[in-house]
Amino acid sequence: MTHSNANAAALVSDKLALLNELEMTHGILDLACGNGRNGLFLVERQLPVIFADVNGDKLTALAAKAHGNPELVQLWHVDFEQPEQCPLRGKTFDAILVFNYLHRPLMADIRQAVRQGGLLFYETFTIGQREFGRPGNPDFLLAENELRELFADWEILYYFEGERKNPKRAIASLVARRPVEHG
Repeated sequence: MTHSNANAAALVSDKLALLNELEMTHGILDLACGNGRNGLFLVERQLPVIFADVNGDKLTALAAKAHGNPELVQLWHVDFEQPEQCPLRGKTFDAILVFNYLHRPLMADIRQAVRQGGLLFYETFTIGQREFGRPGNPDFLLAENELRELFADWEILYYFEGERKNPKRAIASLVARRPVEHG
């Protein structure tokens, strides 16, 4: 499998060392994974990934793409936007990846699902994206500094908010470590 290397988000490929340093006991959740470009990149590097998405066809396609590493891949067909289900409650992951997805009611559950000392990689569009095109709905766009504020009590290892080129877009990117509670 070499197809996903160029397609992984720069945030994942540039910060891969952080994931490699984690002791993997629960795996990495690729939340709302879509085509799974980031998770496939990690599987190629022998990291265990749980691909989670509402689209079962995309998950089936991912299973085929990851056929060389079935022991590292789990598929989770789930709708994160069903409020009565709370699919992350009671689950724990070493790291969670969230890209181009924002469902604010899920934020507290994401925070809880990253194990202590685990990592969150989050990158999605900000309100400035309306200047460049879709999405334009404010429900799917972060307000200024919203992502940083949501994780202000975590160790923020990387943060960027602004415009990127190729393609032109307005995003916020965060890598944060959940604190280890002592006592």
